[in-house]
Amino acid sequence: MIKRVLVLLLCLPQFLIAQPTTPTFAKAEVLKDLDYLYESLQEAHYALNAYVPQETMDSVYMSVKKSVDKDSLSLLEATNTLQQLISAANMGHTYIDFPIQAYIEYAYAGGTLFPLEVAFEDGKSLVRTNWSADEEIPVGGEILRINGKSMSEILTAIYPQISAERLYLKQAKIEMYSFPRYYWQVFGQQDDFEVDIRANGTVETYYLPAVPVIDGYEARRTEVLNATLNLTFYESAAYLNPGSFGGDLVAYQHFIDSAFAKINELESQNLIIDLRNNSGGDDAFSDYLVSYLAEKPFRWNAGFTLKTSGFLKGHVRQHNDTTNAYFRSILDHEDGAIYDYKFDAYEPQPSARRFKGEVYVLVNRQSHSQAAVAAAQIQDYGLGTIVGEETGDYPSLYASNFQFNLPKTGILVHASKGRIIRVNGSTKEQGVMPDIRIRDHLLDEEDEVLEGVIQRITANGRRSTTGG
Repeated sequence: MIKRVLVLLLCLPQFLIAQPTTPTFAKAEVLKDLDYLYESLQEAHYALNAYVPQETMDSVYMSVKKSVDKDSLSLLEATNTLQQLISAANMGHTYIDFPIQAYIEYAYAGGTLFPLEVAFEDGKSLVRTNWSADEEIPVGGEILRINGKSMSEILTAIYPQISAERLYLKQAKIEMYSFPRYYWQVFGQQDDFEVDIRANGTVETYYLPAVPVIDGYEARRTEVLNATLNLTFYESAAYLNPGSFGGDLVAYQHFIDSAFAKINELESQNLIIDLRNNSGGDDAFSDYLVSYLAEKPFRWNAGFTLKTSGFLKGHVRQHNDTTNAYFRSILDHEDGAIYDYKFDAYEPQPSARRFKGEVYVLVNRQSHSQAAVAAAQIQDYGLGTIVGEETGDYPSLYASNFQFNLPKTGILVHASKGRIIRVNGSTKEQGVMPDIRIRDHLLDEEDEVLEGVIQRITANGRRSTTGG
């Protein structure tokens, strides 16, 4: 979703600048949407209280309701209000989007942003990229305070706008969507920043002007979620980035077919599959990739359960093909029922087309959703070695989203109607753990993970050649 922000900002026709601003809503409208949101989630969500007790959710609901003390709210204010309720469930796949419409309007109105990108490592907020004109800002320096507020205070204010199972994923999402955007969302426009940064044992204070959203920020940065189709050959291995698992399935399958044909033609003995910085997507894509690695029929989960409801049935009748077996099952079960849905096993490619060498799969904290599920699938079937760092998303998770708009504000809501269990059956609350851990620094242009696995493959090749 945020991946498209830069494109939208640079491509929207200029006449939109003169169009009416984003809407405002009466207090009563926002409160009605708050009620609708909570009631809908309680009815239709698979397990709203899986991580947070009902009493806590009720308390958050009342607190958010009492916080609406203005007669009129902007779209940004309404979004911020409603996000605080849905994020309290602590589920990464149950969320309200970052307020793009308000952000685009702000950008075209000459809006500005905090000029430093942030990465989180070892519990510290570190300068990842410097967009300011001050070349003395140390990349890798620890940001301690911004305009007198500690980073702990600032992050505490930002976290309620982010849906995630744990702090690790919240921070990964801040890196992904970007700290400057979230800072604006929560604290609004600030033209100047006094920033305390610790580097090399000393603390320096820097006075930085904000940078323009479009020219000073969006036009210069590269989104963190940047997985793209790519096949490259190194001396010791083939490198395959399958891109995110979405889009045109036929075109995707054609790319995968061509890639493996070339890999086998060149008789590569090692294959590196890169699932880092990957937004995930649909199992139809990831299963097709895995079909080139597997020898036997396989599944992408050990269990998949759905919860149906009157609310969800109405949504399905309006938006989905009710002759499809998957959606038909939602309509055929009683309201409130939780039931198993069995996917057919996926057939491997014919032996002559499959890759039979060593497989290494790269992951990091930005391997999201189906990318994490696919990495776990490959690990659990023993089809490859996982390299990198723990994924932000759990491979056993509440997902299978459906979307609906709130009636008054029109704000889009994403809710989980299903539960996915990874292939090995584990429901442990952790990401996919690498077999070989290599830290993936987001502070530099070096690719420590890819370089590390290539060095390992090369070293193994030398040992094999010398009989070691």
